[in-house]
Amino acid sequence: MRVSRRSMISIAVFLGVAALIVAGWTFETQRAGHESLSNTITLNVTNGADRGPGTLREALFVAATAPGPVRISLQVPRISLATALPPIVSSHEIHIVTGQAGSEIDASALSGGSPVLDVAAANVSLQGVAISHCANDAILVRAVHFSLDRATLGGCDVGVDVAENAHDLLLENNRFVNDRVGIKFTGSSPDTTVASNQFSADKDAGVWAVRGNTDLQGGTISVRSNRFDQGRSAIVAGNINIVIEQNDINGAQGPAIDLVGGGAVVRGNRVSNGAGMGILAEGARGPVIEDNELNALAAYGIMIRGSSSALVRANRVYNCAYGMAFVLGDARNPSTAVNNVIMEPRYDGIDVMGDTPILRQNHVLQPHAFALRVENFDRPDGSTVRGAPFLDHNSFGPPSAIAVAGRPAGTSLQ
Repeated sequence: MRVSRRSMISIAVFLGVAALIVAGWTFETQRAGHESLSNTITLNVTNGADRGPGTLREALFVAATAPGPVRISLQVPRISLATALPPIVSSHEIHIVTGQAGSEIDASALSGGSPVLDVAAANVSLQGVAISHCANDAILVRAVHFSLDRATLGGCDVGVDVAENAHDLLLENNRFVNDRVGIKFTGSSPDTTVASNQFSADKDAGVWAVRGNTDLQGGTISVRSNRFDQGRSAIVAGNINIVIEQNDINGAQGPAIDLVGGGAVVRGNRVSNGAGMGILAEGARGPVIEDNELNALAAYGIMIRGSSSALVRANRVYNCAYGMAFVLGDARNPSTAVNNVIMEPRYDGIDVMGDTPILRQNHVLQPHAFALRVENFDRPDGSTVRGAPFLDHNSFGPPSAIAVAGRPAGTSLQ
């Protein structure tokens, strides 16, 4: 049977079209299978300029409209910013990482009050990034589920500024060097962890977590296992639920841990070699200060001033100028010190001025002045606030180790 030339051409066209359909189906199947394994889009930053192709700015614009998770890899050693970057926004995860050699974002030319990185989307992570010389915030966090790991933030006004609506954050293994404030919380940030970071020479505080009004709802900020060196204060906390534990604080120029308002638990920290006090609770309500070790401080190991219902328990204070002090507390809600050990203070072991704390089962060993000194406080209006601690089974040494205002040394308070 003869096949016409036209029929042969028709058959060839049909077979070609069929082949294209099969090939296209095979390609789409392979592509769909690849995306099911990993649909993350990788954007490489290969240009360290402020703007242009391959810059961080362009990567953030692309990430904002990407159809899936984005990984931004900084492949240049230095990025120099001249103008503010766009905020980090996306409905998907964004991960910003650096190459093996690392990458530094230099913000010395950036002005106008903008942060270097403005995290406005949930599920953003930064790893290994260095940010330096920023007049404002290095990182502003305005969303949930943010993580920062192995970053170095130096010479900035604030390293990480956490907005009031941000929570579920993990900030660990980072370095904060010569910032005014390392990490700043403006409100409660439930279920947030600040762990295993290093803070050095921060001008105001390594961690600042202070709110004007009491906000003790929801979860807690955990600040644990960090190291603070040579800053003014390691941690300033007020009116926010915060647990401060297992931190190592060395060489603070002011109060190493400064508490105001309510919501603080300070547990298991080591504070040493400071020019000021170890732990200061001023105007605090119900702080728990327990199992801390305070050594070689130029002032008091622990001072409770103008506070109510403080619990000071099982702390060890040695080689400090003074051990503990209770000053002008709330007589209706007295503070309690129980089972503390104070060894070889250069002056007094426990000072009480115009306060009525409960002192129970405390030990003062080898004070160079008095184990316990009690004084009244004379107000400017001429009235007097008596110092009258309640004593129960303390070990203060011989009676001559106790000084009471207006009485001979060794006079009983009971």
